[in-house]
Amino acid sequence: MVTPTANQVAAENSIPPQGSRAATVSRRSVLRLLGLGGATVLVAGTGVLSYRVFDNGVLDSGSGRAYDPWSSWRGDSTPLGAVGAAILAANPHNTQPWLFHVSAAGVQVFADSTRGMPAVDPFDREHNTGMGCALENLVLGLNARGFGNTVTLLPEPGDPTHLATVLLTGGAAVGSGLYEAIGDRHSNRGPYRSQAVPQAVLDSLDAQAAGLDGVEVRWFTSEADKGALTALILAATKAFIADMGQSVESLSWFRNNRDDIDQHADGPTLDAQGLDPVTLALGKILPATSRTAGDNFWLEQTRTVHTATAAAYGIITIADTDSPAQRLTGGRLLQRIHLAITSRGMALQHMNQITERIDRERQQGLPATFAPQLQTLLATPGRSPLVTFRIGYPVRAALRSPRRPVSAVTR
Repeated sequence: MVTPTANQVAAENSIPPQGSRAATVSRRSVLRLLGLGGATVLVAGTGVLSYRVFDNGVLDSGSGRAYDPWSSWRGDSTPLGAVGAAILAANPHNTQPWLFHVSAAGVQVFADSTRGMPAVDPFDREHNTGMGCALENLVLGLNARGFGNTVTLLPEPGDPTHLATVLLTGGAAVGSGLYEAIGDRHSNRGPYRSQAVPQAVLDSLDAQAAGLDGVEVRWFTSEADKGALTALILAATKAFIADMGQSVESLSWFRNNRDDIDQHADGPTLDAQGLDPVTLALGKILPATSRTAGDNFWLEQTRTVHTATAAAYGIITIADTDSPAQRLTGGRLLQRIHLAITSRGMALQHMNQITERIDRERQQGLPATFAPQLQTLLATPGRSPLVTFRIGYPVRAALRSPRRPVSAVTR
């Protein structure tokens, strides 16, 4: 097995940033958790350090051709430009599992089955949800360009990869606050401030479900509710890292350096982890550690940063989590909520360890442990959990993640 680098470990496991008591960490503790000593840093003070500073983009985070789509998405006024908005959507592990066919009649949306994660997402729950996020951005992009449209989900029953047809109907340009937020929306994995989310804000986020049949959001805001869901998230994280298949597959998508990022333009990177500048630089410069140490570090950050600073949790619910159409619609609501939060200066992080373990237990024929517990916490008869996330007011802004260009995802 190839030993992952410190970059991989830090990106997979979100080294805790400065900014809140729960998230505070010293440089010495960073080195200790990464399994490194002071001598390592002294050795790095040679030309090797200078090379890694350059090669891993320590001084120019979020720049280069893999990040160009974040700057160019408004430039094309045609339907192809709306695809440029679609590819900036939230998606599972930044796999970007989409393909598009653009014609004078409209846009066909396809799933790229080569970009699945059979251990982490065995039944394509997150894959379909991410495609729904992209579909929402596509519709917003078409509306803003003056292309009225109608959406048909799963237009070819014989082709499960053909997820949607978006026919153009014409009309005047219709902008929106959600559309304006597309280029600023990023998953924020850093600490959030100790500031409650007002009920009026939650109500406005509930309203984003308008026009989307059968999808809702269940909020967890009380200390008791958040505590119960936190405990289940931590238990699921422990089960995830104990599962070799899930642990290795998750890490395999991480892009280790600038060359990796430029080649693939996908996957998680260290820049996207919400780290403070010093910790981010250390994570990029320091040499290798083990996957096991990285998994344990991720667990610790889930405990001390992600769950500890969540102002509220949300769960998108649908009636049937095996329905691709309902998953797509749930993804559209998830994207709307994320864009609405972004427009308010707030942050969102996807936290799907529980549902990933639910699907993994089902795939492997194991006794269901997480499904009944989450259903009990959901306490909403007739509704099933699709995806989980946290929201709040961020300590720092999130950085960009790489994206493949429109030319790579159209056919």
